[in-house]
Amino acid sequence: MLKQFYNEYLIEAGCDEAGRGCLAGPVFAAAVILPKDYKNELLNDSKKLSLKNRLILRKNILENSIDWAVATVDNVEIDDINILNASIFAMQKAVEKLNRVPQFLLIDGNRFKPFRDIPYETIIKGDGKYMSIASASILAKTFRDEYMLNLHIEYPHYGWDRNKGYPTKEHKAAIAKFGVTDYHRKSFRLNEQLKLNF
Repeated sequence: MLKQFYNEYLIEAGCDEAGRGCLAGPVFAAAVILPKDYKNELLNDSKKLSLKNRLILRKNILENSIDWAVATVDNVEIDDINILNASIFAMQKAVEKLNRVPQFLLIDGNRFKPFRDIPYETIIKGDGKYMSIASASILAKTFRDEYMLNLHIEYPHYGWDRNKGYPTKEHKAAIAKFGVTDYHRKSFRLNEQLKLNF
């Protein structure tokens, strides 16, 4: 069972991102404020859950959270400001979209930048420790995966329905054969091209 909160007496939003290690597509981030008495034994880091359980949990989170928001930063901006800054910016955008202003932010990972003077704590592997971060990880991942499925319809050669833009052998081989699309992160291209191993 994950921890319910970090600060018992504050309105706390958990934040996480998805798509940081991808070669294509945006980075997605989510912010979630859960009720203090929220419990769900199925809840865990989204990467440790089956697609079926992620979707069950997403429905539950959307219905039972006090507030939630999802935000994106596209590949063009990722190239412009780098993926770390884009991930942080996406989380800040998600917090900004919340209707309730949180009094504290729980951030998955070890890097963040102050946002609107809201106190925060970074938690390494926080999506496996706190319910609000795990919830944010599920929203970020499921919304991003659906986005990549739609992009796959436009560009079916890259296997985005399976790899979601991550650097699999299949994806790298498609880049080598067909080149990059408007959705690829050009700043990742050279390094990945040099690592092509089939």
